[in-house]
This record gives sequence, structure tokens and C-alpha cells, in this order.
Amino acid sequence: MCLAIPMRVESINGFVARCSVRGVSRDVSLFMLEEGSVLAGDYVLVHVGYAIQVISGTDAAATWQVIDEALSGQ
Repeated sequence: MCLAIPMRVESINGFVARCSVRGVSRDVSLFMLEEGSVLAGDYVLVHVGYAIQVISGTDAAATWQVIDEALSGQ
């Protein structure tokens, strides 16, 4: 099973986005998305260092809720 983590795009430099979530920041490749489809402030699903999909903030929050429940054993 693969797991993609929702992260917020803080800045973009070419095909690399600086993304953050819960106090952790990472450089994320945008090569798998259409050029210009991601803007600072957007949310993306990140898998092994690549943004694979742009999602809404609502979907990002809902995904984190499911992840938190799974980690807490609920």
C-alpha cells in the first residue's frame, strides 16, 4: 500500500516546491504535475518526494483526520 501525505505549498522555484505540514518542511518535486497547476498556498498529496495531485484544503484536513485516527488506534 502506498501513502501520500497532504502538504501545503509555501513557495515554488521552478519544478521544486517548498512544502510544509505540522512544523516539518520539505522540498517536493512538481515534475509529475502540469506546469503552472500549483500555486503557493495550494495543498498537494506528496509521495516519496513528488507532488502527485493538487487537493483542496478541506480534503487535506479530512485526510489528516483519518491518518490521526489510524495512528491513535481508533
